[in-house]
Amino acid sequence: MNFANYSFLSSAILVLAGVPFWFLPRSLTKQGEEGKDNSNVDQDNKEQTVLPNTHSVNLADISKGFLSSLKKLMCTPTYFLLLCGIVLKFNSFIGLLTFKAKYMEQQFGQSASRANFLIGVLILPVVAVGIFLGGLLMKRYKLSVMAGAQLSFITSFTAFLLLLLHFGTKCDNVPVAGLTVFYNGTPGTSQDERSLMSQCNQDCSCSTSEWDPVCSDSGITYVSPCLAGCTTSTGQGKNTVFHNCSCVLTPSPAEGSRSVSLGQCPRGPGCTRSFTSYMAVSVLSSFINSLSTTPGYMIIKQCITPELKSLALGIQTLVMQTLGGIPAPVYFGALIDSTCLKWGIKSCGVRGACRMYDSNMYRVIFLSLTTCLSGCSYFFIIAVIVLLRKQIRKEVKAFQQTARKRNETELQSPEMCHPDGPKTDTDPREKTESTNTEC
Repeated sequence: MNFANYSFLSSAILVLAGVPFWFLPRSLTKQGEEGKDNSNVDQDNKEQTVLPNTHSVNLADISKGFLSSLKKLMCTPTYFLLLCGIVLKFNSFIGLLTFKAKYMEQQFGQSASRANFLIGVLILPVVAVGIFLGGLLMKRYKLSVMAGAQLSFITSFTAFLLLLLHFGTKCDNVPVAGLTVFYNGTPGTSQDERSLMSQCNQDCSCSTSEWDPVCSDSGITYVSPCLAGCTTSTGQGKNTVFHNCSCVLTPSPAEGSRSVSLGQCPRGPGCTRSFTSYMAVSVLSSFINSLSTTPGYMIIKQCITPELKSLALGIQTLVMQTLGGIPAPVYFGALIDSTCLKWGIKSCGVRGACRMYDSNMYRVIFLSLTTCLSGCSYFFIIAVIVLLRKQIRKEVKAFQQTARKRNETELQSPEMCHPDGPKTDTDPREKTESTNTEC
């Protein structure tokens, strides 16, 4: 199935997903008006229907209202700091999601199809379950804004600490002659194509742009049979074996035939164990991190005034996509490409895809970038929690003062201070006390 068919299929699914919205009422019932009868609702709908026709819409008035609302929204410290933290977090998420499959391919020797399959089968369902459970916790325990913010921070920061374990799950570079090891077997990386040439293959007139890896019995991969110094071959297709390879290292000529077979050399069993640990940590951290999604979303809904909630969610989506979804793949890809050891060459002579990366540098750059972006976002989230705590304390203090004033007003009212006592039936002792009170 080509790209056009995929586009047509996705468009058809989007159209079908929008069908239920056609059956929604023209206007939703406002909060507190559920008890009104249908006649009043119909009358309100008629008035709302006639109202837009009686007043002309002025674009200048709309723009002034939008700018003033936007200014008011951006001047809300809680929303602005939370938006900054979300942008950094989304940058980290987009970079991780975009290059995670390639990281699994280059670091652990997994195929691209298997890496994407594991992400779709193991990680995505766990994330969906975590988002659902996060909302269930908010509803079940009726968490307040402060409790939701603390839950979001604790779960997200726990997942962040688990991601740091990825630095310890690694595989060493595949030994490739001229790229990660020298022809004499000494370790060392090089991005210079001249390092692919050696005394053992200098008379073979080999092309350094060719990529047709072969594996020797010593575990060293060679970029091509020609660069391995091979002169003869047997077999066909994938079963082809090249013989008399002058660059292949053997303990002694009598113990080895200096032969190589097609394909890169497989990684050792230690790399398989590291990959298992990597996937276990990825699944667990994804689940814990997804628990913070719904509480974090509710913070925005409850900390913004009702008339600005729609604008706040719209601005959040716009900023996330423009400042996170667009630039993150660009600078992630540029930094990752800086670790490439062997570039492919297209038929037209231009540079193609990277054939092999320095897995150690790839791991350091990729994981450092994702963890740094996520780590910086928590400074903004902590500031949001501090502001929320101050705001809640101020509201509680204002409420207490209002209640105290109301109680004082009730105690000093003429009815309570009347010489004959209050008009309502009360305890005789209360009447005696009320008569002694001076107004």
